[in-house]
Formats: sequence, structure tokens, C-alpha cells
Amino acid sequence: MSQVADWAWPELFVHRCGGALAPENTLAGLEIAARLGCRAVEFDVTLSRDCQPILCHDENLERLTGQSTRVGVTSAEVLMRTDVGKRFHPAFAGERIPSLEQALMRCRALGLAANVEIKPAKGFEVQTGEAVGECLAALPEERRPQVLLSSFSAKALESAALKAEFAARALLAERYNDALLLAGQMFGCVSLNLAAVHLEQLQVRNI
Repeated sequence: MSQVADWAWPELFVHRCGGALAPENTLAGLEIAARLGCRAVEFDVTLSRDCQPILCHDENLERLTGQSTRVGVTSAEVLMRTDVGKRFHPAFAGERIPSLEQALMRCRALGLAANVEIKPAKGFEVQTGEAVGECLAALPEERRPQVLLSSFSAKALESAALKAEFAARALLAERYNDALLLAGQMFGCVSLNLAAVHLEQLQVRNI
């Protein structure tokens, strides 16, 4: 892992674009984060039925819309027309699910670094990682923000890195162990993103 002195990232990443101040994983969240002076955001990316990377945390839209729409069996066109703002607050009515490309370009425009968490449905780890990496690689450098690719899935992270070798990467886990550290080193990760509640001082020193 990189030493703290070499850490080239902001210390704080706003969770799911806007935290609790905007509908999660939306462009509205990015705008609010930037207005508040945040320098970095985290958001979740998964695949639509037609293998397009879009921003969504869950495998269905029940929590966001009250509808049982399953993301992985729904086209990107339909998903990106879905209003995910109205249920959060009437002021956000009409806020849609963005594509990964839209989110990355907005981050660049707002000067935000992006922690892109690759969140594959079970059995689609490789496809999701490849789609994320391909999307990132297809963006010209001048339209691409500073990006950290992260995932709980080593397969997804490795697949994304093969398509976008230039992108920094981080392995996610609930708890630290020596095997995780070795895996992070093998994948060329700049960090291990761990649950702080389980982390001990000795483990931090090892990293």
C-alpha cells in the first residue's frame, strides 16, 4: 500500500454522491457536494440488462422509488428515465438515475475526485468490472476526473483495471486480514478500504 506521505487523495469522500442531503447516486448529489466545498465523492456502479454501467446501490429500486424494478433485468434507457428524487423529497422530483459516463463528466466539471465502487450482481463480476473500465478508458483524459476504482469483488476490480490500467484502485472489505493485504498488493491497490469499527492500530501500521 502507498505510504500516507504519498496519498494524493482528499481525506473525505462524500458517500453515494450527496450523503443525506440529496437522493443517493445522483447528479444532484454531486452538485450539492461541490457547493458545500467537498473535493471527493463515492458512488456505486452496477449494470443494466444491456450491460450499461449506471449509478445504483441496490439490485432493485424498491428503496428509492417504492417499485420492485430489478436493475439487472431492466434496460439502461428505462432505468435512466426513472425518477429517484421524488420519494427522497418533492424538491428533487424528476432527478434521474445517471450513467457512469454522465457522473464522471459532471465530477470533472465540478472538480470532484471520484471513488467509483464497482457493485456487481452475483455472477456478473467480470462483466461489470469490464464495463466500468471500458467506460473510463473511453473518456478523453481532459474529460476524466481523478478516479479511484474500488470493489468488494476482487474479480470485478481486476477486470476493470485490465481495461483502465491508469486508474488507481482500492480493495474493500469489512475486516482486515493478512490475505487481504497480499491481495491488495497483488492488484496494485493504493489502499484497503475497511470498516473503521473493526480496525485496530496494529493493522493500520501493517498497511
